[in-house]
Amino acid sequence: MRGNNFLFMSQLNNRPPGWAQKLQDRWQLKSGWQVLFVLLTFACTGFSVLFLKEPLYALAGVTDETPFWLRSLYYCCTILPIYQLLLLGWGFLFGQYRFFWNFERKLFSRIGSIFRR
Repeated sequence: MRGNNFLFMSQLNNRPPGWAQKLQDRWQLKSGWQVLFVLLTFACTGFSVLFLKEPLYALAGVTDETPFWLRSLYYCCTILPIYQLLLLGWGFLFGQYRFFWNFERKLFSRIGSIFRR
């Protein structure tokens, strides 16, 4: 009986990595906890933008009658930079500021490379 249990445990240890392990490897994080805090940071940032978007639209006078292209332009010029700042803020609160600072630098270098071509 004990031999079968050992075989079963070794099969569990040889299974392919799950999604959290893949994220940890891709983002070069040190632990599963760090993966959790990074994901929480993304979630909190998304919810923050969700709650801030409508009041900012109202403050700027953007309504449903505003043409789509103008709403999109306003979104790109205001909401996206706010998202980036909130990402750094939430990252700081969750102790992941360095990760998100590097994340932002990579993002902006990729965006900049589009315009340098």
